[in-house]
This record gives sequence, C-alpha cells and structure tokens, in this order.
Amino acid sequence: MENLLQVLYAFISTSVFAIFLGAGLAVASRKLKVKSDEKVETLISVLPGLNCGVCSYSSCESYARAMASKTETDVSRCSPGGYDTQNALAKLLDVENGENSSRMIARLACLGDNKAAKREFTYLGYPDCESAHIQFHGDKGCKYGCLGLGSCVKSCPVDAIRYTGTGLVKVNPELCIGCEICVAVCPTGVMVMIPKDAKWFVACKSKDSPKLTKNLCRTGCIGCRICERKFLNSGFVVSDNLSMLSYNDADEEDQRAASAACPPKCIINL
Repeated sequence: MENLLQVLYAFISTSVFAIFLGAGLAVASRKLKVKSDEKVETLISVLPGLNCGVCSYSSCESYARAMASKTETDVSRCSPGGYDTQNALAKLLDVENGENSSRMIARLACLGDNKAAKREFTYLGYPDCESAHIQFHGDKGCKYGCLGLGSCVKSCPVDAIRYTGTGLVKVNPELCIGCEICVAVCPTGVMVMIPKDAKWFVACKSKDSPKLTKNLCRTGCIGCRICERKFLNSGFVVSDNLSMLSYNDADEEDQRAASAACPPKCIINL
C-alpha cells in the first residue's frame, strides 16, 4: 500500500510540474516571440527563393532584410530574378531600378567533343572535373576545354546544365538563372557569362598557338583574324590567339558573315 502511494505521489508531482512547465513555456513563447516584419516578408515573396548567393548575401531573406532596413538599396543584385523581380523590388522600396540591362546567362565555350578533341590519356579517377583537373589539368590535349565530367552539372541549383553524352555539357538558356556558380566551379574556365539575347558566340577558350590548337582540336580558334580583319563591324577582336566578341554595337550581318568564313567553325549561332 505504501509503495502504491509513493508511485501515485510521484505521478501527481510529475504531472503538476509538467503542467506548470508547459504553461511557463507558453507564456515565454508569447513574450519572446519575434514579430515578423511584413515588409521583409513581402520582399522575400518577390525574390526567387534560390538562396544562390549571387547578390553577395547568404540567402534571399538576408538580402530582403538588408533592403528593408535600407542598408542595401541596390535592387539589381538579384540577377537570377531578372528585370521583373528587380522592378517589383524597386516599386516596393520606392527606389529607381535603372535601365533594363540584358540578363546574363552561362554558356559553354567549347566544341571539343570526343570526336573533335584529342585525349592524352584515359582518366579513370573520380568522375568530376575538379578531380580530373588535378591529373595534368585533365585528359584533353587542350587544357582550355570542357572536361565533360560535370562539376557544373552537380553544382547548378536549377538543373540548367546537362551531359550531352559526347564529352561535353550543355546549358539550357531558358532555365539558367545567371548565378555564375558553374563559372566558379569550372576548373578550366570554359564556362562564361554572356547576354541571354546574344545571337553569336565564340565557342572556344584556347590561347594555344594556331599550330598546337590545330593538332589538339578540330574546332578550336586558331587566331587567324579573319573575323576581325575582313568584317570590321562584327565586334570580333583577336587577342592571345583567341577571338572574342564584343556585344556592343556589333553588326549582325557582319557576325553572320564572319561565322561562315571562320575556318574551324567555332563562331556559332545561338
């Protein structure tokens, strides 16, 4: 009987303690509850919610809080959201959005697939570009080309990059948000950012000599300067054996003609 009373006493004591503890926690939660900032919540709802970091903040919420507190006034930092997001932020914050600049997206500057580019050896390590690059800067003869193992594919937050099955990867321009993560992780620097509305592109990054480039890849730029010398308004400029395209005030017809005249056909129509 005595043992039963002890058990009953312990049960009642524990129950009473639990009730008081629960009540105390309930009161504390109401007293200490952080009131949500409606302005912050509204700004967060406008942002894409990708937390990609391209705005230089750790998350969309951090960026929203900075704008709400007026420590940040630049609404153009969210390039993945595009002009519509930036314009919505500008209206909410009553600030100027500036001009509707062209959105930048990633592109692969390489056409050196398994048929076009020479391999120096067979890489049998971990299937990742960064790992392959540790081994003699990759198995391709051209050390500027795509290694095709997909560090960019694995890091893309919106699955905008896929394997082609030919030793290269490909960016879907409609899915790309311009976060530049793929550019940062690519060990050969073959991922580049260009305007989304660009129609022509030099799909090569090699700065090797013309003779070496010819030996290593059928589609590599050989720095012949045909695009630059024969088509003066095309926007192409050759430096370090590599043609580069300036997207400002370039004539599209000259670009088309330069592409047709390019010997390795590395100037492509997007």
